[in-house]
Amino acid sequence: GRIHATNNEFQRYGPKGFMEIKILENDNLYVRVDLPGVPDDGVRHRVDSVRQKVVFFSCEETLSDGDDKKNAREYAGTAGLGCDCCEITGVDAKMKDGMLRMIVSRGQQVYSLFPSQQRYNMDEPALNMAKAVEDHPFVVKGPKRSENSVQRRGDGSVWVSFDLPGVCGDDILVLPNENEVKFYGENKGVYEHDESCRIFMGAVNGA
Repeated sequence: GRIHATNNEFQRYGPKGFMEIKILENDNLYVRVDLPGVPDDGVRHRVDSVRQKVVFFSCEETLSDGDDKKNAREYAGTAGLGCDCCEITGVDAKMKDGMLRMIVSRGQQVYSLFPSQQRYNMDEPALNMAKAVEDHPFVVKGPKRSENSVQRRGDGSVWVSFDLPGVCGDDILVLPNENEVKFYGENKGVYEHDESCRIFMGAVNGA
């Protein structure tokens, strides 16, 4: 019985985890980090002085009019080389739709790349009903857990927000039905190094 990815309760398909790491055919490294809510121009990165780590950090996430300001998140983290016999020679980073993607080039053979602050198991199943949604390891301000926000307003309406990293607004389908609102999101513009798209779906009871 598997129902959702441990990083997001609404993810039903696609690459799992807050961070994904892949060695490319040209020996560069592909790193994908979920930073939901952060604008496309809201992330900075640098290589540390010994050229062993990529440091990334964000500005405060952009909130919609109905969101509580106390829920604004900021992120910071590092991805370091798994050995000290090589160095990072370049980083090509792109932030889009709440997802940071980096191509990290290196000077010599590198055996692994591990994020700091996070347990990372490449053999862990993508979906596991027995696990609760995990805290985001790179959140330094604001809520650490990727959960939906539901706020009931005085006029009887309900404000809801969800993390759907990688999905742009045009690719989200909302289906109201009596006292329930269903939603479906898919990142149709799959990046060349991603194994597949991501699909999110869920429902909110407005009763």
